[in-house]
Amino acid sequence: MLTKIRGIVGTPVTPFTPDNRVDGPTLQRIVDFVIRNGAQAIGLPMHIGESINMSVEERQLVARLAVEAAAGRVPVLVNPSLSGTDEVIALSRHAESVGAQGLVVISPYHWQPARAALLDHFTTVAGAVGISLIAYNYPERIGVTLTPDLVLELIDRCPNFVGLKDAGINMEYFTEVCRVTSAARPDFSVFTGVEYFLPGMAVGGAGAFSACGAVAPQLVKAVYDACAAGDYARARPLQYKLS
Repeated sequence: MLTKIRGIVGTPVTPFTPDNRVDGPTLQRIVDFVIRNGAQAIGLPMHIGESINMSVEERQLVARLAVEAAAGRVPVLVNPSLSGTDEVIALSRHAESVGAQGLVVISPYHWQPARAALLDHFTTVAGAVGISLIAYNYPERIGVTLTPDLVLELIDRCPNFVGLKDAGINMEYFTEVCRVTSAARPDFSVFTGVEYFLPGMAVGGAGAFSACGAVAPQLVKAVYDACAAGDYARARPLQYKLS
């Protein structure tokens, strides 16, 4: 089980053939490219990778191909998110069976569950697998927020709950989550959902999920490296360019 994840989590797109099938060889080339150019982990298929548009079988194929392409160089984090907890567990167990080291799990689509239901969803998924889990907070699209107190309760209940991806772009929320989680579990990782390394890492963030790493990997890595070194004066113009 992964206990600490930091850095650039590459989020590749899912390429398709002209007849609308997953283009496995091209997917593996993209995964290899992203890893060779500085990603410390791979997360897929995220929404930019067509996760909600693919069949279960296609998503299982993508997970298996990504693990093969990574070949143990970096952790592969699979997104099993769906509308029902049982369906999420099934994809999560498949991801674990093909060698993924972690999951990226959002709250169930459409339903906007209450706090108790959110807690039940994440603890049930976490308890169904032996690999690590990163929760995914995206209130603008999903309609619910994984509040800091809920994140703390998940840390308390789930030993394999190791991180949070926050796509809300809300610095008040992000700063508070970094503050409370760093006290509760020092190795807990809070990532920005896109490449806002500078504001996120300055308040304790671990890095960012990155689609741009497949387009401008040297720039993405330069921003991350400057922030990781605490050299925010060097990072600022690079962040402006990346943004």
